[in-house]
Amino acid sequence: MRKSEKEKMLSGEVYNSRDPELLERYHIARELLLEFNQMNSRNVGRKSEILHELLGEIGEGVWIEAPFFCDYGENIRLGKNTFLNFNCLLLDDNLISIGKNGLIGPNVQVYTAYHPLAAKERIIADPEERYLTQTKPVHIGDNVWIGGNTLIMPGVTIGSNVTIGAGSLVTKDIPENSLALGSPCKVIRQL
Repeated sequence: MRKSEKEKMLSGEVYNSRDPELLERYHIARELLLEFNQMNSRNVGRKSEILHELLGEIGEGVWIEAPFFCDYGENIRLGKNTFLNFNCLLLDDNLISIGKNGLIGPNVQVYTAYHPLAAKERIIADPEERYLTQTKPVHIGDNVWIGGNTLIMPGVTIGSNVTIGAGSLVTKDIPENSLALGSPCKVIRQL
């Protein structure tokens, strides 16, 4: 049986991001994000409804500040009491999971999609596809604080009880109970 483009995307295979099924979910996510991002902050009830429609899993007490951005939404799992500050971008072409009690600073970006480095390997002649894309999931444990302006790359796992310093570029896994920072992000000490 032939895999759908969505199945390929979630399994990390090369996929067509312009596939009609993926585009439909993309448009649904954009409509929900538009409403969420333009809504009065006092309308907590409707904001919560939108997040439950948009996200794959959302724990009790999750709070997301607007503006918030994602690709599909349905591939995002947020544990209870997790907080995402202003202008977070979660490119959820694969699973992004954040455990309970997460503190995600402003302007944090989490990527799951990537492309071949060489242009001749990345760009293809097929007008339906245009370029090759693959994905890797990102997992962030419980009780993690990620400082503002941090960028987390595809395939990274951040263990529980970790603090990531502001402005870090996280390209490799970070073990639990660590303080890590920098570009590239490195463990400074155990907590």
